[in-house]
Amino acid sequence: MTTPVPDRDGFLREWSGLHGGYDATTGMWLVRWWLGLVYRLGRPLAVGGIGPTSITVAGTLLTGAMLPAAALGGPYPLLAAMIVVAGGLLDNLDGCVAVLTRRVTPWGYVLDSLADRICDGIYLVAFWLLGAPGGVCAVAGAAVALLEYLRARAGNVGFCEIGVVTVGERPTRIIITVIAMLGAAIDPGRADLAGMIGAAATATVCTGGLIQLGIVVHRTLRTATLPTASLPTGAGVSRH
Repeated sequence: MTTPVPDRDGFLREWSGLHGGYDATTGMWLVRWWLGLVYRLGRPLAVGGIGPTSITVAGTLLTGAMLPAAALGGPYPLLAAMIVVAGGLLDNLDGCVAVLTRRVTPWGYVLDSLADRICDGIYLVAFWLLGAPGGVCAVAGAAVALLEYLRARAGNVGFCEIGVVTVGERPTRIIITVIAMLGAAIDPGRADLAGMIGAAATATVCTGGLIQLGIVVHRTLRTATLPTASLPTGAGVSRH
């Protein structure tokens, strides 16, 4: 590191600038506490010269390690739950390190989003390994994909609103996965039920999130006037 690492307040200011101007210093206490924790853990990594891409890749690989634990059954899903928590933390640390090292790039954003979708898929496979029906897992996967696709496409045409926090956000999906793994570890004889509940809960919250986000995106963009040339390649032009 040749550039001084920002202090906590500096990190919060830069984070706010990257998240639609949301003031993390005066916002929800839980957000402020979480970002403070992420800063304390991320600062030594930034000072040590560890790049955000390395953290993103490590988090994805670590999350993949939950699959053997889920497949083994018995008490091992407890290990899977611990891996999910650790992977989720790394998912936040890569963004923190990117901010602290001034390495926030479009490629980093794309890579982080891709890693998140891979991890979402891993969670669903873990539910299936616990014994959840494949159809329920497929429905959950479709709900996750549609929610994130809507967010991405809306962002392509200028939608950016930090206030839209739906019930189906990734932290919610992580919490559901951890609870399902813990349930399977506590009662191995009903691991299939824990997996099915995890998949069904994921499908439910993502469907709810899709509806929430769809309403806000429609309300925000329906009156927006954008030149056709500014639309992404392949975008249809219509009014509803």
